Amino acid sequence: MANSTFFDRTDLTESAARDSLSRALSGSDDGELYLEYTQSEAFVFDDNRLKTASYDVEQGFGLRAVIGESTGYAHASEFSPAALARAADAVAAVKSGRSGAYSDGPSRTNLKLYPDDNPLEAIGFDAKVKLLEEINAYARDKDQRVRQVSASLSGEWSIVEIMRADGEIVRDVRPLVRLNVSVTAGDGDRQESGNHGAGGREGYARFITPEAWRSQVDEALRQALINLDAEPAPAGEMEVVLGPGWTGVILHEAVGHGLEGDFNRKGESAFAGRIGERVAAPGVTVVDDGTIAGRRGSLTIDDEGTPTSRTVLIEDGILKGYMQDRLNARLMGVAPTGNGRRESYAHQPMPRMTNTFMTNGVHEPGEIIASVKDGIYAVNFAGGQVDITSGKFVFNCTEAYRVKNGKIGAPLKNVALIGDGPSVLTRVSMVGNDFALDSGIGVCGKAGQGVPVGVGQPTIKVDALTVGGSGA
Repeated sequence: MANSTFFDRTDLTESAARDSLSRALSGSDDGELYLEYTQSEAFVFDDNRLKTASYDVEQGFGLRAVIGESTGYAHASEFSPAALARAADAVAAVKSGRSGAYSDGPSRTNLKLYPDDNPLEAIGFDAKVKLLEEINAYARDKDQRVRQVSASLSGEWSIVEIMRADGEIVRDVRPLVRLNVSVTAGDGDRQESGNHGAGGREGYARFITPEAWRSQVDEALRQALINLDAEPAPAGEMEVVLGPGWTGVILHEAVGHGLEGDFNRKGESAFAGRIGERVAAPGVTVVDDGTIAGRRGSLTIDDEGTPTSRTVLIEDGILKGYMQDRLNARLMGVAPTGNGRRESYAHQPMPRMTNTFMTNGVHEPGEIIASVKDGIYAVNFAGGQVDITSGKFVFNCTEAYRVKNGKIGAPLKNVALIGDGPSVLTRVSMVGNDFALDSGIGVCGKAGQGVPVGVGQPTIKVDALTVGGSGA
């Protein structure tokens, strides 16, 4: 392959790779050779000084053979014919004398989301450190109640090449950057924090302009100061309005994982076997789309070589399909959707989300708030816990307000939202027209692997959701 990142720069030759792959996959149902090269860097400025400045290069290959539901997988950081030959011998053991019919390879795509340029090299070390120093000084000068500022800048640039059994090679370039700001403000013995992050699959340029990073500082400080005045949250079942954008993380966790192919093939999801059934209120449409350029979850191809796609999961409340990698799609008799993802060459692919969101409705946000007699308006979230089998979740709000008689009131602290994904979707009574994706900060964990993702939704109203709090 001309201009290969791997075969032109390492001891591994294309012919040796083809020979080892052919031996490893002979008699298999599926598999691939996954090659990866990644440069990454991270800077952390905290407590008025630069605490971390790191740079790393990681490279390696993963070789997989699949037959039936069984998988043989080997990986190494050494690019050499000998290392690949050892890996081929290891993964071939999964066949144990069985003979499969190798699946057709993924379709080709003309889409190329990202250029080959390395965004990490566009800005020098000194400029990155100076940026973090300016963020720290600006935040501390902004308000005398600021007690602590933490700012971080991180980026990575990856190239992956995937060789199939027929020798075809597909390639993807994957930039990823993020700027995050955390501000802690205090008043007497009380102090609260606010956070704001932004990023995407692009270079640093858009995020390091004074207008961009100052707006991030302003937003983090705004959250911290609002939380200083927050009152104890009420408890009980009540109406809940979820704001647009990042609040879609509830959709991602409580519903999205339950729509991944492996959980449904094994019958472990609350949505298993329910294609064609109503699983959400009318007006609720949920989509996973890995083709939106620049978003954290977007890729030209997934980590098996399948082009990413726009997959409608729920349409007007009716379950339409699941997110599929190649293994689960084959076993379920459906087409893969480009959702086979892995953390790195050292991990096996599995069905994962890309950018998962609820699409626009027809209601104005003000109209939705005005309809609430007594409830909560949740704007930002921190972490949460979800049980995939039942869909039950607990999420903690970092910014929320009491709503009475259609008016937004005092900010609230210690707000927890408790429920289960399938029930929540059936209780959505109003969907706003202000759809937004998150600012580019999502990371999804599954089976010990983390991958970048995007979430989003418009403002929505849930008629009944349990609120955990400490007030009356």
